[in-house]
Amino acid sequence: MNHLVTKHGKLHIRVYKKSDIAVCRSLWSELTQHHANLYGDKSISGDDPGRGFDVYLERPDRKGTWIAELDGKPVGFAGLLLLIDEEGVGEIEPVIVTSEYRRQGVGRELVKRIMREAGKAGARFLSVRPVARNTSAFAFFVKLGFATLGHLDLFQDLSASSDRDWKAGILIHGKRLRY
Repeated sequence: MNHLVTKHGKLHIRVYKKSDIAVCRSLWSELTQHHANLYGDKSISGDDPGRGFDVYLERPDRKGTWIAELDGKPVGFAGLLLLIDEEGVGEIEPVIVTSEYRRQGVGRELVKRIMREAGKAGARFLSVRPVARNTSAFAFFVKLGFATLGHLDLFQDLSASSDRDWKAGILIHGKRLRY
């Protein structure tokens, strides 16, 4: 069991239960809305931004999900995927902490729990894929030791009239990329 005392109370990390579905859908909605705001694209959140949690629960590679509670109140969750097509590779997906409790150590404790669980499950590598514009998430994971670049996802925006404002500025292998 993980316990940490924060300015908001005692933090406990526990295994997900079916009764957590409503609070996790709400947290997923918050993250989805955050991504929509980062990219200035309302279509990211869609009509039911919590629906992604339902899809996540059905993933065959989902090893487990852990809930962060402060004095019994769920304030975040994180999950571990063990990739079916890549033996020994785990992925942290997702890490969600409600905005009110960020920068309090909740996310760090969730990730530390996932790292231990991945090791117990025999993972040799553990990856995480924060969205490109989520610079605070990127900095958070680098601070926790995720400093080796494994994969890049490159894509083209094929929308006929994209309203998305792409930012320029990331330099990788001498190539300037938008994000």
